[in-house]
Amino acid sequence: MAMAPSKVVVLMAFMAAALSSVSMAAGLQHGFYYSSCPQAEDTVRNVVQGMINNDPTMGAAFVRLFFHDCFVRGCDASILLDPTTSNPQTEKTTIPLRGYDAVNKIKAAVEAVCSRVVSCADILAFAARDSIVASGGFNFHMPSGRLDGFRSIADEVFQGIPSPAFQLQELLDNFATKGLNAEDLVVLSGAHSFGLTHCNFVTPRLYPTVDPTMNATFAAALKKVCPPPRNGGGFISVSNNRVTDPNKLSNQFYHNVASGQVLFTSDQTLMDQTPTTGNKTAAMVTDNAANPIAWMARFAGAMVKMGGIEVLTGTDPGEVRKVCFATNNAS
Repeated sequence: MAMAPSKVVVLMAFMAAALSSVSMAAGLQHGFYYSSCPQAEDTVRNVVQGMINNDPTMGAAFVRLFFHDCFVRGCDASILLDPTTSNPQTEKTTIPLRGYDAVNKIKAAVEAVCSRVVSCADILAFAARDSIVASGGFNFHMPSGRLDGFRSIADEVFQGIPSPAFQLQELLDNFATKGLNAEDLVVLSGAHSFGLTHCNFVTPRLYPTVDPTMNATFAAALKKVCPPPRNGGGFISVSNNRVTDPNKLSNQFYHNVASGQVLFTSDQTLMDQTPTTGNKTAAMVTDNAANPIAWMARFAGAMVKMGGIEVLTGTDPGEVRKVCFATNNAS
């Protein structure tokens, strides 16, 4: 459904305010490839849009890949590297994520118009942005100029990626190590309004007893999909959003949090009412639930901010890979 013109104007105003408050990471800039590869962003956008048209679940997959990449070693495309003889344990060997082959196809399309110009790190950032356009209905500028890293270490995934079982303070501490604050945590958690997860991330809240913070009706419905761990079913997929379209990115997530209808402890804990932290994030949940346009702008700003985590630019030790699954001198 197209957004009403008045809402578009309001969204643009909010978006400008949100993005102007984001500190641009050193070396990143809007339109980095305008001269060196003017077709770069259009090429990524067209391929991503076609993929999501064919499989709407790909929108969430691209956003999740970007999140995982940025939270481990920074936004350097390390998540995309395949194992090699010298490094058999790369990041992608730790957690099964979707979208690796899709990113390789996007890279091939970009290479066809500009060889060895556009980094895989930037392609992943553009793909995440364009997934938000396709699945959320709002657009924003994603600065670029990232270089691809040379290393990918499996053990660093568990040090960097927050667990779905984290409590609020653990999440705040984790985000703080990446230069992100409580608002970034709450706003980016809205990405859990779309996509799928596996039952093994949900069953700890269902068995042996239901987590008291979970809506009882919601829990009963989940039990029909996710049996106790001893009965198997750990890799049965379950929708992140059982209230609206699971492939639509929206502020519905915050309504779900407020009503106890979310899958992860890390989502429900945003409503934690502990004196030191909870009132702050709970109020943010309420505000984002009530103001979808403001949330869109905040989400765009938080994505740009996340996209600047520990980036490699300019003369930093990085490269522009020929293929995304291997360094240029892979061994």
